[in-house]
Amino acid sequence: MINGLKIYGNDKLFKDLKDKNPIFSCVIATTETAKIPGVSGAGASPELMEYTPAGDVELIIRGELVCCEIPPQTVVDGISAPTPALITKAVLELTNIPFIVANAGSKIKPNVPYVLLSNDYGKNIRNGNGVNNPKKIFEMAKLFSKEISKTTDYLVIGESIPAGTTTSLGVLTGLGYDADFKVSGSKPENPHELKKKIVIEGMNKANILIGKSDPFDVVSAVGDPMIPAVAGMVLGTDLPVILAGGTQMASVAAFIKKIEPDFDFSKIAISTTSFVAKDETSDILNLIKQISKDLSLYVAYPNFKGSKNTGLENYYNGFVKEGVGAGGAILMALLKNKSIEEISSKIIETVENI
Repeated sequence: MINGLKIYGNDKLFKDLKDKNPIFSCVIATTETAKIPGVSGAGASPELMEYTPAGDVELIIRGELVCCEIPPQTVVDGISAPTPALITKAVLELTNIPFIVANAGSKIKPNVPYVLLSNDYGKNIRNGNGVNNPKKIFEMAKLFSKEISKTTDYLVIGESIPAGTTTSLGVLTGLGYDADFKVSGSKPENPHELKKKIVIEGMNKANILIGKSDPFDVVSAVGDPMIPAVAGMVLGTDLPVILAGGTQMASVAAFIKKIEPDFDFSKIAISTTSFVAKDETSDILNLIKQISKDLSLYVAYPNFKGSKNTGLENYYNGFVKEGVGAGGAILMALLKNKSIEEISSKIIETVENI
């Protein structure tokens, strides 16, 4: 294990990307699935969740919120943990790596520059109509990726979408993967039964045949706008790609495999945090193994133990775990020869200052 990083699979990509120059892109979107009581904790309240993606990227770029007054955070029974956007912000400041926002369908538009892939935000997958025209989002994302790839060595792609693990469960299930009780969640208690019930209702209403329906039909029924956007970005470039996220990025990889069965998964990797990898309520490694033996998982191990911020300490208690590309951001810094101690210190400083 590299100090601060554990690799499950091949380390060739890590060696190839050492000292190279990436671009970090965060794909933001919303799904009205997040409004279902109890399904997500990615916001201070259910009403504020639709502000989370916009607030996340505002914090990263501006260092302040414009779209709302209450910062994105996970709150359960009065206990809170700050958005992982602050982890990504800290790393971007430490490394000076370029950051581009891709709006794949966020109901609330952020007050920062962004590339628009779609104006149409995700709907409630319980009704079987999660995404309007995912093929169009996919094709727009391919064009976007092709252009930004001209100026960099590799891409790092993160996401911000509350209830994204529920929609990811929908896509993984619809594509024929065994994903029950394997997707992560932003709260200590993962509402697996609720997520499964929502997905089954949506698939039944949309007449999805598990493992047999067209992948775009699956996303349209029980997915979210982020999934076709990130998949399009991966398939729109010839460069290596780090999928910066947890089990949501597993659903992206599964979607890619369904579209291109012969896709070379050795050219990409999923990078997440130790909070996801060690989460006993999910199983990202199992999901990855189902997708491809060539798909590696990079796990970053930040150390927040020296923080005076109790919110960061709550990451160790099952809060938040991942989001906004946090794990991939830490990996970028490690690839730029920053130590995990330096990275962790910068994260603590950033959270305490904001």
